[in-house]
Amino acid sequence: MKTISYSFRHSGRQQKHIRFLYSHGSMYLKANSNLLYHGCIPLTEDGKFETIYINGAGLNGKEYLEYLDGVVRSAYFAPEGSKERESSCDMMWYLWCGPKSPLFGKSKLSAFERYFIEDKQSHKETMNYYYKYVEKRETCEMILHEFGLDPANAHIINGHVPVKLKQGESPVKGGGLLFMIDGGISKAYQKQTGIGGYTFIANSRYLALAEHRPLPAGSMFGEDSPKVMVVEAIKKRITVADTDTGKELKAQIDDLTSLLQSYRNGTIKEKI
Repeated sequence: MKTISYSFRHSGRQQKHIRFLYSHGSMYLKANSNLLYHGCIPLTEDGKFETIYINGAGLNGKEYLEYLDGVVRSAYFAPEGSKERESSCDMMWYLWCGPKSPLFGKSKLSAFERYFIEDKQSHKETMNYYYKYVEKRETCEMILHEFGLDPANAHIINGHVPVKLKQGESPVKGGGLLFMIDGGISKAYQKQTGIGGYTFIANSRYLALAEHRPLPAGSMFGEDSPKVMVVEAIKKRITVADTDTGKELKAQIDDLTSLLQSYRNGTIKEKI
């Protein structure tokens, strides 16, 4: 472990990659009325947000993900050797395969059992109730409301779980509110799924999913173009003003207009 830790600290390229993840990544992202996250939002058997107790505090939904976002950052940025960093690193291991981890979403990781135990009953991994309830529109609406988004014009972009197209599964769930875009990009899943995963496409006119073909043996590039299916047509074409970038530009214009008015009415005095 010390050798691995040493090589990690002294690898400039690896440090650059990790810092890129921290500067651009987060436990969830809201972008142009879309809610993006990797695994799940833990739910109870009756479809409500599951409360996870950490140090005596009960956390669920958006609050739970935001707490974990802070923990993940502390695992890297907290002073080396501090209790905060050690505790956060322990939580990072839990996030990898813990039953209440929103990044994992299963009762256990049975890789050891699958390698060494023939009894297939021991291989069973039970999915979080989230994966049952996101088939329902009301659950997706509940999640969008939790993150401050309006289901009338918002969607959930969800990764992590392969979509077994061969078994009749669909990447579109929750009455069109959720798109499962992982779909089995990893080669290991492609025998189960029959596809090479999905790419989500959003433009000013429609939302679409590009269904990729599995890579041919020994090839780094697919030979066939993906099958693109439009999953929702935009009723009123989206303009730049409707996007997050448009809102930022509008705020800058308002600030500049306010500054100009302050000079004009003498609130801010010009320097001659």
